[in-house]
Amino acid sequence: MSFTLDGPKRAAKSGAPDALVVLLHGYGADGNDLIGLADVMGDHLPSVEFRSPDAPQACTMNPMGRQWFPIPHMDGSTEAQRNAGFEASQTALNAWLDQTAEETGVPAARTVLVGFSQGTMMSLHVGPRRAEPLAGSVGFSGRLLAPERLPAEIASKLPVLLLLGDLDEVVPFTDMEAARAGLTDAGLDVATHVMPRTGHGISPDGLGAALAFIKARLG
Repeated sequence: MSFTLDGPKRAAKSGAPDALVVLLHGYGADGNDLIGLADVMGDHLPSVEFRSPDAPQACTMNPMGRQWFPIPHMDGSTEAQRNAGFEASQTALNAWLDQTAEETGVPAARTVLVGFSQGTMMSLHVGPRRAEPLAGSVGFSGRLLAPERLPAEIASKLPVLLLLGDLDEVVPFTDMEAARAGLTDAGLDVATHVMPRTGHGISPDGLGAALAFIKARLG
């Protein structure tokens, strides 16, 4: 499988971007699901351009949405189909990040990944395997896939912020702790934030914590 990514973006309010925030949406959504975060964060990050690529595959459970890879227990796909989709999306996302860096002139050190749910799984997998270290990664309501592979495959280290609602009905609290442990074991600096009275979503306090993290990483 070969894919080319595209999706909505928001220009830097300063008119001269010197940093990039990449928003990676969850299963069954698309880039429009997260690009609205740029309208909230843009005033605080005036020199940041925001881009939110659509996942490359049509979602099996929601043909109007997209997926980074199928989920066998939800859509009846096989493990082989899941793995093939996951590998293809990694390749597509890495190619898109390379292309975007060339197009914008923004280096890896000024690029932050922000994921939600399945988008977090993508960001936590791809980010540490990039040759050039990114400025950071923010992961809302997601998991770390294949943590046992990371110590051997890690290519660069980046700081990570993990956030999870205490009422999340999709991702249990133990998954955030497992992600923290797996990333820490691979040598990454990891912070966590529990969003009170929040389900599988992004709360105002969580967005505030993410904004503070991004501002600190981008100066």
